[in-house]
Amino acid sequence: MNYPEIASQLIEMLGGKSNIKALAHCATRLRLAVADESLIDESGIESLDGVKGQFKVAGQYQVIFGSGIVNQVYAQMAKITGLGEMSTKDVASTGAQNQNIIQRAVKGLSDIFVPIIPAIVAGGLLMGIFNVLVAPGLFIEGKSLVDAYPNITDLAALINTFANAPFVFLPILIAFSASKQFGGNPFLGAALGMLMVHPDLLNGWGFGGAAVTGDIPVWNILGFEIEKVGYQGSVLPVLVATYILAKVENGLRKFIPSVLDNLLTPLLAIFITGILTFTVVGPFTRDIGFLLGDGLNWLYDSAGFIGGAVFGFIYAPFVITGMHHSFIAIEIQLLADMAVTGGSFIFPIAAMANIAQGGAALSVGFFTKETKLKGIAIPSGVTSLLGITEPAMFGVNLKLRYPFIAAICGAAIASAFITLFNVKASALGAAGLPGIISIRTGDVTPYIIGMAISFTVAFILTAILGNRAKAKQAKAANA
Repeated sequence: MNYPEIASQLIEMLGGKSNIKALAHCATRLRLAVADESLIDESGIESLDGVKGQFKVAGQYQVIFGSGIVNQVYAQMAKITGLGEMSTKDVASTGAQNQNIIQRAVKGLSDIFVPIIPAIVAGGLLMGIFNVLVAPGLFIEGKSLVDAYPNITDLAALINTFANAPFVFLPILIAFSASKQFGGNPFLGAALGMLMVHPDLLNGWGFGGAAVTGDIPVWNILGFEIEKVGYQGSVLPVLVATYILAKVENGLRKFIPSVLDNLLTPLLAIFITGILTFTVVGPFTRDIGFLLGDGLNWLYDSAGFIGGAVFGFIYAPFVITGMHHSFIAIEIQLLADMAVTGGSFIFPIAAMANIAQGGAALSVGFFTKETKLKGIAIPSGVTSLLGITEPAMFGVNLKLRYPFIAAICGAAIASAFITLFNVKASALGAAGLPGIISIRTGDVTPYIIGMAISFTVAFILTAILGNRAKAKQAKAANA
């Protein structure tokens, strides 16, 4: 391949050097931020040698070349444009300037929660292992493994402790990550998170029972009573409190003399934010969080398979806008309150949507006679089955339209099916075939059946709609 020529042509089709604001690459994709997206010649880029797909997401324009090739094209483009030494984060931050306020808010949530997902995944999967050990009748009729082998009781207890830790101290993880996003000191954020889960406070999960009995402990300060309640497993209260902390901290630095900054700023920032957290922010946002979680669970439980079908149908369109990242905060809350919620219903539905996108792309690859399209559709379809849908969705399904329609229909039907069986996840993970290990022990079978339904419907419907599309094209050509 003539990489200098490809790079030169690509720059021209992107609107020229002056239109490219940022440039980087990942393992398979060239990532760009441009000043004016209307100057991009998408059809011309699609026909370039080596291009396997293109899409716009989160203020970025991404061109899929595949591993190995993307490095060579990037090197030539960096040489021509002078935009080397940039990271994907630089491109993301530059592209964010082209987004509206809702897109920026969604990206902000994503930037906060994505870094802490590994800790949540680890805790959730350990919880799954604990459930396997204590689930009665899973391997031995009428008994759990712990009942049958009492010598592993302490091992199960150990695993349960390890699994609960990320959820019990979730405010610390969120506060640390959110402080960096909000422009504050992440260690001050972590300190605020620690304050919200301090062992002297009433455990957050015991708040409901204490409220019923009237046994909520309080601080009595100058005649004002402040509830001594923790926020274990909470999401919304710590997000708002951390935002306030960052603003208070940066505001104090404007008028506190530099010689006293290290002494007074942390002291006042934590004290002021702490008071606001326990008097106003915490109680108010805790109630909102309860209402949000209860509302989603009510919708899921009450609307039944219809609600599941609707959610499955709209999930992929949400991915297009990037708003699916906002679900992470809700999922973490559902998992943190697993004793009440039973787990996350969002993860299994997301998996149905991903499997459907993969099935549709593989159908295109199986039936098409175009060599280039086949080379894009088959690998991207397999990748989608493993939980990464962007190449299949943007590189194949949306471009042809009918595979995308088939995919969201397959996702809707499969989501309706798993909703009938109340399938929920006990952990986050890859929403696709590997997601089996994240599903509650008793829900694995309907989850697998749901994936089969999603794949089959999307695959067959894509073939049917594809044949209709070809027939219409042939009819138009003959006319």
